[in-house]
Amino acid sequence: SQMPHGRMPLPSFWKMVEDTLEQSGAQLRTFCQTFETVTPSPVTQPLNPAEERKVLSLVSKHGPDKLYQVTSNISGSKDLDLTLQRGQIVALLQSADTKGNKSRWLVDAGGPRGFVPAGKLQPY
Repeated sequence: SQMPHGRMPLPSFWKMVEDTLEQSGAQLRTFCQTFETVTPSPVTQPLNPAEERKVLSLVSKHGPDKLYQVTSNISGSKDLDLTLQRGQIVALLQSADTKGNKSRWLVDAGGPRGFVPAGKLQPY
């Protein structure tokens, strides 16, 4: 009764709620379409000679199907998180952290091992 629409007949109130939700859904779909067309997809970065040696080492240890490239800089904020630069190659060790969180992956960065956000990696 304290809400501005509290005195509306119930069918009118529900119609208003449905219309508002439909409008919000349309705005969200438009935003998602715009975001997908404006945001460029990650591009494989060229490697320097030191990175190439590291990649060969990771391939020999873990196999080519486990290699991922970092799509944007990662700044580790928790214990066991890695800080990596865009373009670096890592090998996937586990597709979840110790608590089962699938958005943090355990990777081998060619020496250090630690966790990184899964969303910042793409298959190499």
